[in-house]
Amino acid sequence: MLADRDLISIQEVRTKVEKAFAAWQKYRSYSQEQVDAIVERMAAAARAHAKRLADLAVEETGYGNAKDKYIKNLLTSDWLPRRMRGMKTVGVLRELPEEKIVEIGVPVGVVAAILPTTNPTSTAIYKILISLKAGNAIVLSPHPRAHKCTCETAAVLYQAALEAGAPEGIIQCVDNATMEGTHALMRHERTSVILSTGGASIVKAAYSSGKPAFGVGPGNVPVLVDTSADLEDAIRKIVTGKSFDYGTVCSSEQAIVAEASLRDRILSLLRAENAYISTDAQRDALGKLLMMTNWTVNPNCVGQAPTKIARMAGFEVPANTSIICAELSGVGKEHPLSAEKLSPVLSLYFKPDFNTCVETCFALLKFGGMGHTAAIYSTNDARTREYAMRVPANRVLVNTPSPQGSTGITTNVFPSMTLGCGAAAGNSTSDNVGPLHLINIKRLAYVVRKAEEAFEMPLDYNAASYPASNAASSAALSIDRSVVAAAVERYLASRGIAVPAPASGGSSGASCACNTGAAGAPSQPVARAAGSNAAAGSQPVTRAAIPNVAADVVDRFLAQRSGGSPAGGYG
Repeated sequence: MLADRDLISIQEVRTKVEKAFAAWQKYRSYSQEQVDAIVERMAAAARAHAKRLADLAVEETGYGNAKDKYIKNLLTSDWLPRRMRGMKTVGVLRELPEEKIVEIGVPVGVVAAILPTTNPTSTAIYKILISLKAGNAIVLSPHPRAHKCTCETAAVLYQAALEAGAPEGIIQCVDNATMEGTHALMRHERTSVILSTGGASIVKAAYSSGKPAFGVGPGNVPVLVDTSADLEDAIRKIVTGKSFDYGTVCSSEQAIVAEASLRDRILSLLRAENAYISTDAQRDALGKLLMMTNWTVNPNCVGQAPTKIARMAGFEVPANTSIICAELSGVGKEHPLSAEKLSPVLSLYFKPDFNTCVETCFALLKFGGMGHTAAIYSTNDARTREYAMRVPANRVLVNTPSPQGSTGITTNVFPSMTLGCGAAAGNSTSDNVGPLHLINIKRLAYVVRKAEEAFEMPLDYNAASYPASNAASSAALSIDRSVVAAAVERYLASRGIAVPAPASGGSSGASCACNTGAAGAPSQPVARAAGSNAAAGSQPVTRAAIPNVAADVVDRFLAQRSGGSPAGGYG
């Protein structure tokens, strides 16, 4: 009998992936109508159990609060399925008759879903619904600290799926999850794609597995409060967002950044929303408490009430405190609270002008939230758009609490618990991940033209040529020596200067004989040059030799002026 936990986990993973794959072999042939019926039944079951599952999550993990976890469960079981209604994911997705293209949705297979401890039940609902909506099977690997509530959520949706006609085994949850077991799940030959939510190490492991993966980076969300903002509305919403589930959402606000002229009013409005403004000593104590030496968040502080966090840091706050605020002067490791905190602790920055505020927001994202989310409160659309263009965030939210806006509750971004951060964070997408990320699209393409009709260049290889070489280019640009000489003579004649004709056998090799009569009145240099050229034949010269030709003419001019040879000086 196996006693090693990792071996037990690995064996369970292998068994359950095979079960899921066998179920998918049947499910992959289901019609869109059948798939949609199963998704609707699962969503209804999740809604019915939303409160119970929220309570289970808090009881098991100790993170966040039940009333907000209930709202997150509703996001994924109510709003998400409504947004997915009518979305085509299997079979013919669309036909483009004018392009003679037909797009066909093809499920990818078995989805390996890695679950977090901060949002376990809502993330399980979300990943199961989008995976089955896309025509796939799914195997969930729960966080060890959230195993019971995650697997219970999976059981509720699995039973509903079976009742709606899904094949047995289509949803699997690993009962003995370990890190080695999770790695085995991600690397399994039957695994087609990975949906990874968790810390940086597990997301990195997903991208290193050799499988297609959707994982997200950390969030360090800055909120710029512009001078044009409705301050009462802004501060109320910021506190609502930051206090939501005690700050466990990765897109929750991490810092207010505003111009210094707004400082007093913002502090007053924060206090009116029951925010506690810490002293410098309390701020330093919070920094030491919240951030570990390896720059990860202290797990004992994640999703805890502000009263508990204050007590752990060595001070007391009123019982009705909504969040704790700390004013900072910089960003980086010298300022621990400038990082993502996953708790109801909010940093404050007050800067001299709008440009410096934007630069501070940029620095916060660069320090720990590249590509994730930023927010702004403003009624000045020009500034709002400038902010959006400058900050390195793929969701820029306007006048809304950040957790609710980023997940699609208060905005029209797709409802999601996986918020891609794009290439800047090493992610494969910058989207809010949904069912369409979990399918392949096959394209049926009919002929519309002959091959030669697609190109402007001839397709005959023998008729093609290499690019002209430098020598060939110079030759192509060759010009008549007499033309250069005549041009110089015309210029000198325009200045009232006569140029003597070259002696017989002169070195110029070109006919430059042009006498001027009265000062400033040129004879017919062009005609004689042309005539000479016609008589002697043209002598092409490359561009590189033009200075020598011109120098020849000018030398003779200077020689005449000096009364001697050019070599004797031009005095």
